[in-house]
Amino acid sequence: MTIKVQQPQPYDIVSNTVQIAGTAGGAFEASYNYRISEGHDEVEGYFMAGDGAGGHGQFQTVADVSGAAFTHVVAYVEVFHTSPKDGSPRDRVVVPVILGARIVPGYTSYFEHVVKSGETLWGIAQQHYGTGNLYHRLLAANPSITNPNLIHAGDVIRVPRA
Repeated sequence: MTIKVQQPQPYDIVSNTVQIAGTAGGAFEASYNYRISEGHDEVEGYFMAGDGAGGHGQFQTVADVSGAAFTHVVAYVEVFHTSPKDGSPRDRVVVPVILGARIVPGYTSYFEHVVKSGETLWGIAQQHYGTGNLYHRLLAANPSITNPNLIHAGDVIRVPRA
């Protein structure tokens, strides 16, 4: 059996409801599991997928993580099926995501800010959050930024908001 997760994509910023979608199958119909975890807490659930004839079918489910006691910004969405032989996870797909509510309390969405010449993360945070001290929110939402002192004109910065 195979699993392809199309949503979320790696390092998407997610809210308290995580939509998980893709294709799965290779059996008449099968039960698949999901787990969202960041090392301290986890949310689990399951869904059915297949096309009724041994092919692949689409799946879409929503996981409510609002009650989880997550402490880290990055979590991992795992989708897998369980071996009937020994209960072990099989064909596991793992997608890292960013928990928006861990960055901005009351997170709803983000918008994209195109960096202009001379801008800094401090200045962008000042512009969008009212204080440069919150530049760490921008770092958390943009894991591709490895040096906060090195952003370039034309870079696209995700700015989470409530």
